[in-house]
Amino acid sequence: MMIEVEAGVQLYVEDLRPQDGGNGQTMMFIHGWPVNHRIFDYQMQMFPYFGFRCVSLDLRGFGKSDKPWHGYYYDRFAEDISLVMDMLNLENVILVGFSMGGAICARLIAKYDTGARVVKLVLAGAATPSIVKKEQASFGLPLAQIDHLLQQIQIDLPQALSDFGGTFFYQYISPEYKNWFQNMCLEGASYSILQTGIALRNEDVSTDLSQIQIPTAIFHGVHDQIAQFQGAVATQQHIPGSLLYRFEGSGHGLLYEEKNRFQATLLDFIQKT
Repeated sequence: MMIEVEAGVQLYVEDLRPQDGGNGQTMMFIHGWPVNHRIFDYQMQMFPYFGFRCVSLDLRGFGKSDKPWHGYYYDRFAEDISLVMDMLNLENVILVGFSMGGAICARLIAKYDTGARVVKLVLAGAATPSIVKKEQASFGLPLAQIDHLLQQIQIDLPQALSDFGGTFFYQYISPEYKNWFQNMCLEGASYSILQTGIALRNEDVSTDLSQIQIPTAIFHGVHDQIAQFQGAVATQQHIPGSLLYRFEGSGHGLLYEEKNRFQATLLDFIQKT
């Protein structure tokens, strides 16, 4: 379905509801850069069987959503998601944010939702507190490396995204899956990918993380070359009582690389907290 979040801007939303009405809980999945809702294909296959209503969406500029020229920054993404939640009357939400989506979820909770709708949070390979290495920080990519990627996006977008995809996974990935992943990335508009990449470079959600007071799980690949593992350690320090789960066999693509463990651990966290 399409849901309007601004005059002339609609987001693509998938809403899977168990036929028996489910267990009264909703899982909402927020993707990262530069992918779309399909990064959660394997989670959407599974969790309705356990009674969860499952909602995923494409952020503006990506996938099947509209691709306006404007609005590619965390506050706007968070507002868009909040409006979708309002339109679908979502309550008792378990919010799952992957990569940049995790940082956007932190902004969403801090600015638009203080526990009224979102009851649990899962940050998976989250780009938190920041993707860029700051002074005295033990994690983060060099600013020059990110700027180079952004420059390459303006020169040869397919090659830039192919290079980016080459750092995404730690385990062996079939050529077919790599092609599927590359094509998914290319579904975003070039200007959306560029502007959102600039936001990813510039944003820092340290203050947002410190405002999170709901049960939070941090899932992170030890071999992540994009959102480095020490960033997950810092994220845990910002969120009182949060739980950090190490994924020893994953890079940034833990949703796929260790999908069985990811899904079992996610289900266990939901049921026991």
